[in-house]
Amino acid sequence: MTTNSEKTLIILNPHAGGGRAGRLWSKIEPLLWRELGELVVAITQRPAEIAPHLDKARAAGLRKVIAIGGDGTNHAIVNELVMLNKTHPAEPPMTFGSIPVGTGQDWARTFGIPLDPMQAVEWIKAAHVAPVDIGHVRTEALDYHFLNIASMGISGEIARRVNHLVRRRPWSFYRKTVESLLWYSPPKIKVYLDEHLWYDGGAYIVTVANGRNFGHGMHIAPNAEVNDGLFDVVLIEAMPRLSAIRALSTVYTGDHLKRDDVHVGRAKYVRVESDDDKMLPMELDGEQASGSPVLFDVMPNALPILTHHLQTQA
Repeated sequence: MTTNSEKTLIILNPHAGGGRAGRLWSKIEPLLWRELGELVVAITQRPAEIAPHLDKARAAGLRKVIAIGGDGTNHAIVNELVMLNKTHPAEPPMTFGSIPVGTGQDWARTFGIPLDPMQAVEWIKAAHVAPVDIGHVRTEALDYHFLNIASMGISGEIARRVNHLVRRRPWSFYRKTVESLLWYSPPKIKVYLDEHLWYDGGAYIVTVANGRNFGHGMHIAPNAEVNDGLFDVVLIEAMPRLSAIRALSTVYTGDHLKRDDVHVGRAKYVRVESDDDKMLPMELDGEQASGSPVLFDVMPNALPILTHHLQTQA
């Protein structure tokens, strides 16, 4: 007899990947039942619908949650899981896993999760539980957690343009990045790492990275580790637009870190503020936001996840 603790909660966003998640569900559902055992399936249309499903699952004793969706689905689930685990410290924590079927799939790239959904199910079955760090971001209006990468600057404008597309294609991120480079004027900002002024000047983007990839395969922070208790901070200075467009290809290979106009640091705490107190565009795991000043801090080992290459927590 299957106990509730052995059941798996599946949170499906059928609209992820331009509806790809919904189309794939009929193919992977039988495999999920065979490989993972008894399932409880929750179909969501909006992020606000996720919290009640997680709370009911926790109360019923379910401890494993698998997201079938994109980076936005992951972002919403992770925020709720972090809060639930913090609110109920005496209970076994809920564990997070992901079968990527969205457009970006950047968290999957960091962890080596197969981008083919059928292979991802096999990967999930063979995975073990290990803790990872979670990023925490605060402004006067926001208080969020992020799993992968948060960034400020042109990435917030790119996220806005991509999120307004009715249908996203694999090349959508690249096209909207070039469009944004032709329009965006880099602001002057100050960046503090662990309370010390680290950068003061114009910047296209500053990324606060727990994971390594964003923007559909850009290796923005190729040296980041998700369990070291530190952010990798990558900042790209303001430069002429044509130079920025030419430099774009280096972000896909990680060679941008070799450039003199790219700065790399590591810190537990990061503060970013604009010189003129204007709101800076932001993205959090692909979701758009804005703010200034913005405070980031690492929450070490804050969420157990299903993985292959991290050590199991003792």
